[in-house]
Amino acid sequence: MNTKSKLSQKVLKNKYKPLFQYFINGLKDLYWAEKAVEALLKKNKSLAYTEELSDALEEHEKQTQKHIRRLEKVFDSLKEKAEAKKCEAMAGLVKEAEETVKETPENSMTRDAVIIISAQKVEHYEIASYGGLLQIALTFNMDSVADWLEKTLLEEEETDELLSEIAESFINLEAAHEDEDDNEDENDEKSDKKNTTSSPNKA
Repeated sequence: MNTKSKLSQKVLKNKYKPLFQYFINGLKDLYWAEKAVEALLKKNKSLAYTEELSDALEEHEKQTQKHIRRLEKVFDSLKEKAEAKKCEAMAGLVKEAEETVKETPENSMTRDAVIIISAQKVEHYEIASYGGLLQIALTFNMDSVADWLEKTLLEEEETDELLSEIAESFINLEAAHEDEDDNEDENDEKSDKKNTTSSPNKA
């Protein structure tokens, strides 16, 4: 009997158990969550001030697309439709991230520090979710499903560590020395240059 047939038998055996149903709902939550994260990363990479953070967010955006495809493989192997169920927890984290980042000064280390903290809140939710579902998959002896979930879990943990390194290496320190007046002066200078460039020359 091949691996796929064994998995199908395990699914049939456990399909109506409450824990298995929770597992499927958890996958649907994560499927929605990953798509929301992908959109947030796309937005925040353009708002990031430093190249290091922008590059890290872009890389994780690509990784998130892989995570979505992996979940689709999990659904397919379980003979379940790849369906996204709104994840209220992630919706709240995304909303908070958008609001807090919007409140920070543009082109500032402070904004980058806040983007990182918001991203790590998202990562910690995903780490907890993938970790929990991984253990359920192992409990039901669904080894191939567990392997896919573990790959994503490890990548989420690596991203969390990378974000910490970027924040701690220089962003937090430089953000701590910024003040509101500095950012206002910088934005005024940019505005003055733009106005000077666009003004017609007087005879």
